[in-house]
Amino acid sequence: MVKRSRILGCGSYLPANVVTNRDLEARVDTSDEWIVQRTGIRSRHIAADGELTSDLAIAAAARALEHAGVDAASIDCIVLATTTPDNTFPATATKVQAALGTKGFALDIQAVCAGFVYAMSIADNFIRIGQANRALVIGAETFSRLLDWKDRTTCVLFGDGAGAVVMDGYDAAGTSADRGVLSTHLHSDGAQYGLLYVDGGPSTTGTAGHVRMNGQDVFRHAVSKLSSVVEEALAANGLEPSEVDWLVPHQANQRIIDGIARKLKLPTDKVVLTVDRHGNTSAASIPLALCEAVHDGRVKRGDLILMEAIGGGLTWGAAMVRW
Repeated sequence: MVKRSRILGCGSYLPANVVTNRDLEARVDTSDEWIVQRTGIRSRHIAADGELTSDLAIAAAARALEHAGVDAASIDCIVLATTTPDNTFPATATKVQAALGTKGFALDIQAVCAGFVYAMSIADNFIRIGQANRALVIGAETFSRLLDWKDRTTCVLFGDGAGAVVMDGYDAAGTSADRGVLSTHLHSDGAQYGLLYVDGGPSTTGTAGHVRMNGQDVFRHAVSKLSSVVEEALAANGLEPSEVDWLVPHQANQRIIDGIARKLKLPTDKVVLTVDRHGNTSAASIPLALCEAVHDGRVKRGDLILMEAIGGGLTWGAAMVRW
């Protein structure tokens, strides 16, 4: 027998304000055709003035707790992945803890778009070693606050939102047929720091800064590194691509997602896509996509789910999870 962490439920939240590509045509030199052709994005949600990352996270977390059928007081660990915390400190996770009334400990982690996979891995390891038994894992972003709305190469790509899952420890047989997190695989390459970054921060400019990106190089690294980590996750569990029921990828670019699906020989109806309606919501993108597929009935108990993401750092990773 081994200790594993299973997902009991999930919840999500998207700001009410929807900004379409047509809306952006009035703000920046771009077009709906240009954006869709290169990214697959048609619209994104943007947080309202005064709507904070913690607000999004709290809403998604409350829905996850309700879906899981557990009380907030039973949560002893919160791991919040975000690139856009409410404040430099303390951790935005502590605001979520106070609002929900959970116990134990709460922390933020920063791995940009790979943040949710990193956060899930951290919570899974806490549960496996017995430091926590029930965890709330959240990806939440108000990424629009980091955008230069005059830079058409970046401002059209991103959106805001939050997704959360409740993870619970249990004794399992230790095979790939177990429910829960079968394995997680994390990587980073700091030599590629300058490909995707924000040009500000407390230690440099004292400001939040704006997103800067070398799109072509990020695309190239995404294809190669995500392909590699997908192979790593399959090999670690002795699984074939044909055994994967659902690919729930980071929602950054339709072309990257299509490339990974082709590598796995997965039909398009086995790939969960939200990039067209959400844009890139960074650490929130995987849990938002997962929640949509769970709540609309596509993902069922026992289904094998492969999650993968890459973000600034560069950071990337994958998680193999049986729902």
